[in-house]
Amino acid sequence: MNIYQERRQRLSSQLGPMDVAIIPTAPTRTRNRDSDHPYRFDSYFYYLTGFVEPDAVLFVNAAGESVLFCQPKDLEREIWDGYRLGPEEAPNALGVERAHSIGEINHYAPQYLANTESVWYPFGTHEGFDQKINTWIATLAQRARAGVKAPQVLKNACSILDEMRLIKDAHEIQIMKDACSISAKAHIRAMQYSAQALREKKSIAEYHLEAEMLHEFRRHGSESVAYTSIVAAGANACVLHYRADKAPVKEGDLVLIDAGCELNGYASDITRTFPSNGRFTGPQRDLYALVLQAQEASVAATRAGVAFTAPHDACLKVLSQGLLDLGLLNTNEHGHVDDIIEHRHYAAYYMHRTSHWLGLDVHDCGSYVQAPSPQSLTTTSWRQLALHAPNSNPTPSTNASPAPRTLEAGMVLTIEPGLYVRPSASAPEAFWNLGIRIEDDAWVREDGVELISREVPVAIDAIEHLMST
Repeated sequence: MNIYQERRQRLSSQLGPMDVAIIPTAPTRTRNRDSDHPYRFDSYFYYLTGFVEPDAVLFVNAAGESVLFCQPKDLEREIWDGYRLGPEEAPNALGVERAHSIGEINHYAPQYLANTESVWYPFGTHEGFDQKINTWIATLAQRARAGVKAPQVLKNACSILDEMRLIKDAHEIQIMKDACSISAKAHIRAMQYSAQALREKKSIAEYHLEAEMLHEFRRHGSESVAYTSIVAAGANACVLHYRADKAPVKEGDLVLIDAGCELNGYASDITRTFPSNGRFTGPQRDLYALVLQAQEASVAATRAGVAFTAPHDACLKVLSQGLLDLGLLNTNEHGHVDDIIEHRHYAAYYMHRTSHWLGLDVHDCGSYVQAPSPQSLTTTSWRQLALHAPNSNPTPSTNASPAPRTLEAGMVLTIEPGLYVRPSASAPEAFWNLGIRIEDDAWVREDGVELISREVPVAIDAIEHLMST
């Protein structure tokens, strides 16, 4: 049994005895006219199949049987678009029990849904897919007088799959380590290129550094970027979702690069901030040292058994005290550390969270609060589904805030404190237009935490030494 078969068995074991799960992959998407965007499969579907072709749907029942609908063999289309596995080879290649052409799904789907009780599928992830399921169920409802029962309940398959994907197995961890290694090499390449170009009095822009990183990603076999790369020089680093553009990288700038590759479907996510010429100025060094200290506190707080919020809480304490020490906040106006945290005064300079899950998606699935069991979640009659928005997943109201998720061995999260100082009368001018973020990918283990992205340095002396060569 391969890892994908094992995952399908785990999904199957969590279905009711008369339930079926249906998981589609992503469609191809037109970029413009007759040109498509590069294809990227659906993460849920890939997690269960390892199959990367478009136009496919997976059925899994409570007995552990899997049925795949995929593109048929078509030698004419394969000349233009590439090899297709086809339904004849799919059972042997993917370990599914049966496979059919995707063109036959409207014929076979009602048969696989007949006399079942509930249908699980990912709510709100594929436009129009719920309507397809409604059509198949409506076909069965018309056969009620013949004794055929149609499923009466729709359930969100994400509630099961998110929990499964949140804990990474050894196979996934190794891929993510490899992805981080490639991304680290790319960050190092960009840092060294920046310093060397400025030493040689060359004019460089943000897109030059992005190009160095993209070259390194592909050179080592990654399929793509995991997300749109942020390469921000000078004041642009204070824009959180800035994209690499044409701005010049100037002598004395700080450069913030938030970029990671995707390898075999899995994301890496690394941010480094460095002086363009390889030498920190005094204010840059002071602010950077504070962010690094905050990250070190966050890492120390990250381990199995603590709340997901523990790294963020540790970060806030260090940043809040540091903002007072550097004169960016003051006790007369903002109080002491506890006051700053309670009233969120730090948010003028630090406005995002310290962590997010990482996996097949760069902001990976999984609840950040303690999750109820899938079987206890609110269910929806298929006839009522049209009354709800596509992303609707009602939960019982409660007066108490949900408890934060407890970290467990096998989870992977980012740890990414930052500070962003825009020109302001309340901020010392020496810090204006400095944006700093340091981000690493953390694998929670039974015995602590391992940063799998540290092949690229973070210490001030190490960065300056690296960029001097």
